[in-house]
Amino acid sequence: MLEKPTLTSERLILRPITEADALDMFASLSDAESMRLTGTQQNFTLEQVQQYCQRVAQADDRFDYAITVPGDPTYLGEVVLNDIDQINRSANFRIALASEKLFGKGYGTEATRLIIDFGFQSLKLHRIELEVYDFNPRAQHVYEKVGFVREGIRRDVLLWDGVYHSAIVMSILENEYKKA
Repeated sequence: MLEKPTLTSERLILRPITEADALDMFASLSDAESMRLTGTQQNFTLEQVQQYCQRVAQADDRFDYAITVPGDPTYLGEVVLNDIDQINRSANFRIALASEKLFGKGYGTEATRLIIDFGFQSLKLHRIELEVYDFNPRAQHVYEKVGFVREGIRRDVLLWDGVYHSAIVMSILENEYKKA
């Protein structure tokens, strides 16, 4: 099995997701704003979330981390590097905080920096990419702040409450990361 080290900063601990996170993750699926910002439209059962946690904990092709704070292992959200392409040294990035009440506290920025550091320093990636919906300027600002660059737009990819929204494609390359 792939080694998934715990990543730490002064304020956060990113630890590999385990099946024990399923209940907190399932509870986060009831946060309407978090679901909107991630474009999550599907409804999940607790059993599906448990199976997902078990699968990603054992996966050898992705790094799924629970966002926690020192002294409290409670799941505050997740940060992920997936779709890892070892030949081209690239990966996809995604993040989701468990509740709107966690927004604006710097958790997203810090978790993003931690996993980007891990991707470039430990995994030796060349490129990390993401997509963010056009109605999420707060996330766009965070990504730009840590060094992501806009590449383009995937038009009308999400139908939410009868309105189509586009996804902004962003990436950070290894030389941009080293400069930042």
